[in-house]
Amino acid sequence: MQTGTGTEPASGPQTASASEPGATPASETGTTVGDAGGTATAGAGGSGAGPPTPVPTPTEGEQAVRELLPDFLFFPGANYVAAALVVALGYVLSGYVVRVVGRPIARRFRRQSVAQVMLRLVRLSIFILSLGVAAAVAGLRFGDVAISVGVFSAVVGIVLAPLVGSTINGLFILADQPYEVGDMIELDNGRKGFVDEITIRYTKMFTLDNTFLVIPNDTIRDRLVTNYSAEDERIRLRIGFLATYESDIPKTRELLERAASDTEMVIEGGPDIRIGSARYPAKPTAYLEEYADSGILVTLRFWAKKPYKLLAVRSRVQTNLYELLDDEPDVEAAYPHTHHVFDDTSGSLRAEVAEGHDAAWTDAGSRVEMDRPPRDGDEN
Repeated sequence: MQTGTGTEPASGPQTASASEPGATPASETGTTVGDAGGTATAGAGGSGAGPPTPVPTPTEGEQAVRELLPDFLFFPGANYVAAALVVALGYVLSGYVVRVVGRPIARRFRRQSVAQVMLRLVRLSIFILSLGVAAAVAGLRFGDVAISVGVFSAVVGIVLAPLVGSTINGLFILADQPYEVGDMIELDNGRKGFVDEITIRYTKMFTLDNTFLVIPNDTIRDRLVTNYSAEDERIRLRIGFLATYESDIPKTRELLERAASDTEMVIEGGPDIRIGSARYPAKPTAYLEEYADSGILVTLRFWAKKPYKLLAVRSRVQTNLYELLDDEPDVEAAYPHTHHVFDDTSGSLRAEVAEGHDAAWTDAGSRVEMDRPPRDGDEN
């Protein structure tokens, strides 16, 4: 770099001397001239003012976007608007992807609940990816997010503890497969219904009373659940009948078995039905179970074809039995009664059966003292 009026080539940095006409001393302007690789800073009178704020240099990607889009789109806050649009686009795109891959995933997984969870994970993954892109567009940095997570981690952990527990139990339910969507289940409190939806957080059930029940997975996993629809929908029922000791017991068993066989929703017969390592007769079978105080207890065991109308099946079988008993005089239903027996050690009891009302006794059962003629031995 060369300054001044000399004609000789400059061997290094030079400045105009104060003796030359029109030259300004460098000390008055505060100008420092460096070599070709240096920088120049100016300050009037050496006032010591600080350097100006550096302007961030746009990246190559930003420069390419600015060249493609018109300038009026780059207004203050445009990055936040773009981030919101990215989130909205990600939400719409996630729904479209779920509709596209829904059928292949449903064919891939035999269980409907697992297929539904996989579709939710696909949609959630796309939406989370859109949130990450939106954060980058808005100018958020990973360091800022990490600091925020560190500050609120304790609070979020306390608030989300029940949700995390339900989620973990939901994963166990999906893995253990205690029930499936469409199965009829019964809870330990006696409520029955059909499973409508299984998520990683809760289980939805429609009860037989047409009510809607949502059960957290951490609650239902700790309860006793009876599944009526698992693999084999046939269910074995029982009905007890107490016959008198004077009844014809073989005839009683025959009537019970006929009452069940004549019911449409009951399996009439066929090969034995296997339960575990045991086999049980498919046709209705009556068993003599107990010699009770008032009669002989005969138990009827039969198989219902479907578990969805058990009360109707039992009612129909007992209706058939009632009609059969009317035509069979040798079979009587027993009722609780007691025989009082008196022997030589228990003394004697005088009883009299008379028609009409005995005025010597009240309705409450107490004896009324009435005027009677004196007998021999009575005191005067």
